[in-house]
Amino acid sequence: MTVIAASVDERLRLAKDAAREVALLDASRKAEVLGAIADALVARTDEIVAANADDLERGRTDAIGEALLDRLRLDAPRVASLAAAVRDVARLPDPVGRVLDERTLPNGLRLQKVAVPFGVVGSIYEARPNVTVDIASLALRSGNAVVLRGGSAAQSTNAVLVAVMRDALQARGLSPEAIQTVDDFGRDGARALMNARGLVDVLVPRGSAGLIETVVTESTVPVIETGAGVVHVYLDVSARDDWARDIVLNAKVQRPSVCNAVETVLVHRAAADRLLPELLASLTDAGVTIHGDEDTRAHDERVVAATDEDWAREYGTLDLAVRVVDDLDDALAHIRRFSTHHTESIVTSDQAAADRFLAEVDSAVVLVNASTRFTDGGEFGFGAEVGISTQKLHARGPMGLAELTSTKWLGRGDGQVRA
Repeated sequence: MTVIAASVDERLRLAKDAAREVALLDASRKAEVLGAIADALVARTDEIVAANADDLERGRTDAIGEALLDRLRLDAPRVASLAAAVRDVARLPDPVGRVLDERTLPNGLRLQKVAVPFGVVGSIYEARPNVTVDIASLALRSGNAVVLRGGSAAQSTNAVLVAVMRDALQARGLSPEAIQTVDDFGRDGARALMNARGLVDVLVPRGSAGLIETVVTESTVPVIETGAGVVHVYLDVSARDDWARDIVLNAKVQRPSVCNAVETVLVHRAAADRLLPELLASLTDAGVTIHGDEDTRAHDERVVAATDEDWAREYGTLDLAVRVVDDLDDALAHIRRFSTHHTESIVTSDQAAADRFLAEVDSAVVLVNASTRFTDGGEFGFGAEVGISTQKLHARGPMGLAELTSTKWLGRGDGQVRA
């Protein structure tokens, strides 16, 4: 097993040095290294699952809640899925060296704008051991080193995952210092990572709204902000009954703990009598607690009264807020007020309503007649994702390989001087 440096500062400096090595790897070499990581994850599944069992037991003792326990859990099939995602990333086109722009100046100077690695990518996240592997594999494929702070809830699992990946790098002749963790330094490690300007080139937080806000406000390292998921589905007056039911059920029930699960459903008043009885019954039968306005409660006595806070709440559980709105204008106004600009979907048979929803909703992903669960790097064909950015600078929506690159201009001349 590889030896990890004793101090945070030393680890960050080693990552910076390793980043130069990783940046020079060609596409086939990076793919080979990722293949070795995937093989190692599968080979050491029992070790990973055993460490995860320790984290799960501690999580139950600490009563962290079912949503976080679900995100924390790694069993053999989930480890196999992690390895498959790494292989998917390895098969993706190399983002480094892409020519994004080129031109020849009147004096003959030839210019190219090309994609290049950031250098060292840092990430601070909570109870998500899959992120440990996803971000490391995406970072390596895009020519970057990575420094991880995965939080105390997953500390045992993350320690093993990092060790497995570092061992795989070393076995393939690549510096293991390209993958670092500061988990063992606790909050001091997180603070050091946030203030490592000059050593860490970009920082990506993933987790609760509180964690993201802390990183955004306290970090001196540039941050790509991921956001909370107060996600909406609007059922328009022309929504098909089966689509409305199936899309909302999938968006809420398939995996309620994730950020792309729907949290609020808005129903056009003229369609409420048609859509709500079956929809509410189906959701309740699936174990969902409905928090509804007065109009919604009139359709099912099992619906509990929604509070003002429910419209802005990211439940992460089998809870759902439902409100009847007057029309599309009312739905758009509600979304503007309460959305976290993550994902919103409209269910409609009216092309004009769909076009207007796509044009006017200001979120990272806007869908028509589809479940919000599709907002995911894997589903978008990225192999995995760094996170889902809700900001508007550089990256927005699911972040894959391209979002872990920057650019530089290359100029090739023949002795030109500026007049």
